[in-house]
Amino acid sequence: MLRKLSEDVTEVLEYIPSSFKVIQHARPKVSCRDCETIVQAPVPSLPIERGRPGPGLLAHVIVSKYGDALPLHRQSDIYARQGVDLSRAVLADWVGTMSALTAPLVEHIRRHVIAGRVLHADDTPVPVLAPGLGKTKTGRLWVVLRDERPWSGPASPAAFYSYSPDRKGERAVALLGECRGFLHADGYGGFTGLYKPDPKTGIPPLIEVACWAHARRHLYDVHVSNGSPIAKEALERISELFGIEKAINGLLPEERLAKRQAEAVPRLANLKAFFEKSLTQISGKGTLAHAIRYALSRWVALTRYTSDGHLEMTNNGAERSIRPLVLGRKNYLFAGSDSGGVRAAAMYTIVESCKLNGHDPEAYLRDVLGRIADHPINRLAELLPWHWKPSG
Repeated sequence: MLRKLSEDVTEVLEYIPSSFKVIQHARPKVSCRDCETIVQAPVPSLPIERGRPGPGLLAHVIVSKYGDALPLHRQSDIYARQGVDLSRAVLADWVGTMSALTAPLVEHIRRHVIAGRVLHADDTPVPVLAPGLGKTKTGRLWVVLRDERPWSGPASPAAFYSYSPDRKGERAVALLGECRGFLHADGYGGFTGLYKPDPKTGIPPLIEVACWAHARRHLYDVHVSNGSPIAKEALERISELFGIEKAINGLLPEERLAKRQAEAVPRLANLKAFFEKSLTQISGKGTLAHAIRYALSRWVALTRYTSDGHLEMTNNGAERSIRPLVLGRKNYLFAGSDSGGVRAAAMYTIVESCKLNGHDPEAYLRDVLGRIADHPINRLAELLPWHWKPSG
């Protein structure tokens, strides 16, 4: 006779493939024998009127493309293996319809972002199919980020994306013309007009805050290419500045400012003197001189962060927000049209803003797409990622 002494448990992580299911909504018709009236429950509200896809499927398609960089044609192939025929054209129509349905929500996010006093902006090229030409043209996807978490600000983080068919300066003005305050950005010339004083008030709409990550990158490239000791020392000095920022991340603005004034300002003064002296010791036509002049020509904007605890040393926040677009661009190869670029910007706005607020974007969209058509327009703010609470 055996008796149990103990038990060993072995855990194995297994994968259960996802599956499709058809949900039937039965709506019986009933009649009143007295008045002969026939009544029937209304058709349940669906994201696409008289359409077949439920909110969960639509959310999965959107997040697979704009969150996981999985092109629609690959999704179509995956679904076909599961016995469901969904062509790329059908999936594209669904995405376009969801872009229109969520447009008021995207506009709410845009207004929240541009109301910020401290913003980050960046852009990236995206190939776009040019109808009738048999080739692609180059459009741009832009991001404007509002993120006050580094200084414990009260506003929720959010990212607004926009598409334009080119990179003309007027696109930057259209994107940021309503903004007031500080702008972290690279040296793109299209932003220059936003830094000029208004003829009426004498105050510029935006004040430039340059990015030390960009300045460092030029020096890093020089060091990698030829092992320059001057570039190496510059990198070490800049690393000390980044170390100060790491230590004060999340502190209140006044605490950040005090720390920078005490520790970063003296180091920056020494770094500037080091740069100026180095220029007298090297060829003025070399890549090292170019890297140093890049920093010195932007010195006021590069050191502006030391005068306000709300500001950042880099524009890395916007660059992180651009990264999903770069990955998507590699997988998609090109956008099908300018309208496709606009849809992509809208979907990225929702997906990335969800991530910034700690939500699973697929869970968020599954819930919101099932509610938004019937949700009162004057209470739409309840569905914003930072206010959202799952229904039921």
